[in-house]
Amino acid sequence: MLEVPVYTTDGKQTDTLTIDESVFGGEVNASLVKQAVVAYHANRRQGTVKTKSRGETAFGTKKMYRQKGTGYARRGDRGANILKGGGHAWAKRPGGFSKRMPRKMRKAALRSAILAKIMGGDIKVVEGLACSEPKTSVMADLLEALEINRSCLLSIAARDRNIHLSSRNIRDLTVRTVEELNAFDVATRQRMLVTREAMDMLCGQEVTA
Repeated sequence: MLEVPVYTTDGKQTDTLTIDESVFGGEVNASLVKQAVVAYHANRRQGTVKTKSRGETAFGTKKMYRQKGTGYARRGDRGANILKGGGHAWAKRPGGFSKRMPRKMRKAALRSAILAKIMGGDIKVVEGLACSEPKTSVMADLLEALEINRSCLLSIAARDRNIHLSSRNIRDLTVRTVEELNAFDVATRQRMLVTREAMDMLCGQEVTA
């Protein structure tokens, strides 16, 4: 059984949640988490890269000067890849970089990433988080009270416009609902902050990815 501290918005610990690690897969599958992170990175690439080959340069194919007797290194045409402005030896072509990852694997990777955060003590639960109006200082004061000064992922139960607007100007703070959580966001943030309602959802029902 694992323990997760519960804090109020002013940074005081009021409770401790006891979580069965089997809810999140029982053990951390690091290789699966890495595979998910690599897949998310690959899927964010546009695939519009393009460089010219030697045959696509604007130079002719005439040899620059004779093979011997000049005292220079032997040269072919002006479009050689070792010359400035020449074509690339292995020209890049537009193409897709996407990697397919089955839904069950994505969900398992998410559970492993969350479990790793719990086991590493990098997750905190906050109760009573609410924003009556969009105000950055509310979220900034919350992070300061909880002593979170590194990249952080805030997970909430449902979309809250005021929380999103209050968080968007804070560097390294990402807000996701439980349904939007994925292994990439969890693994690439150093801290994770979860509302009490969101943690109940994560522990009480199957997480999505």
